[in-house]
Amino acid sequence: MARPKFLPDNFTLCLVGTVILASLLPVHGQAAMAFNWLTNIAVGLLFFLHGAKLSREAIIAGATHWRLHVVVLASTFVLFPVLGLVLKPVLSPLVTPALYAGVLFLCTLPSTVQSSIAFTSIARGNVPAAVCSASASSLLGIFITPALVSVVISNQNAGGASAWHTVWNIVLQLLVPFVAGQLLRPVIGRWIERNRGVLKFVDQGSILLVVYGAFSEAVNEGLWHHVPLAALGGLVVVNAVLLALALAITIFTSKKLGFSRADQITIIFCGSKKSLAAGVPMAKVIFASNAVGAVVLPLMLFHQIQLMVCAALAQRWGARDMSGERGAPTGDESHSGSGERGTATAQR
Repeated sequence: MARPKFLPDNFTLCLVGTVILASLLPVHGQAAMAFNWLTNIAVGLLFFLHGAKLSREAIIAGATHWRLHVVVLASTFVLFPVLGLVLKPVLSPLVTPALYAGVLFLCTLPSTVQSSIAFTSIARGNVPAAVCSASASSLLGIFITPALVSVVISNQNAGGASAWHTVWNIVLQLLVPFVAGQLLRPVIGRWIERNRGVLKFVDQGSILLVVYGAFSEAVNEGLWHHVPLAALGGLVVVNAVLLALALAITIFTSKKLGFSRADQITIIFCGSKKSLAAGVPMAKVIFASNAVGAVVLPLMLFHQIQLMVCAALAQRWGARDMSGERGAPTGDESHSGSGERGTATAQR
């Protein structure tokens, strides 16, 4: 039986189900403490496996395209925070202060890895450069995101720890497992490649664990009593405006700077997306436990909006090139072709 087109993907349905479960049956007391330890272990395992999966050869292949990477990183860590702050007087009345703090947190996050690469491949962009940019963004975000949070979300729901203490916690919980995975890649890398389902299970499972724990704590603190239905509708508008502006600016900038069509595609998809996989664990480390639920809610919604919009754009651009219209210049087509065979299915 064919899946209805209007039905979200399985992971999105699981996210919604997790929020509902946490709202009806939140974990608390000693069980919450044990659940927190379990979540920390799952997140550490997630970043360990990502480190073991990351191909050094693919990163080296795209690392020389420094102009493209500078544009992507500037879009991710400069453009988004500026938009969040500049638009605050206009957009913040649509949501609650706690939700807009989550929007600002969303603006500080790194780009996605899997879906950025996959959409770039589908649209026949420069896949090796996408691998490099998305991976660099994810790694640099471990250090840049906490620093940006301390600037753009000062005195709003932060956990109270200094920026350096937050960075140190993230290094211990995220970077150390990631580096350990990289060091052990020669030993377990082939096994990871053969068993990608394991990474997908840990990836999505750890996010669901963090979301359940975060929303349980938030529900215990009265989250849904402080988030009216109108604010949720306003949050959709806020996220849609941010994504539309990011897409428009990356499209305009990449053209004006003279990048090839394949590079433009890479800049657009890597520079306009935000990582749920990195954002949820970071929120757990950076923010007070009772604030995490409201903080990650804008990110969860933005995640789904960006997937639907970018999937439509990728399919449209890829089909246009395949139909014989102007595609990627000679030399870039080999990048898109090889990437399409290797990463054409997006997980998120």
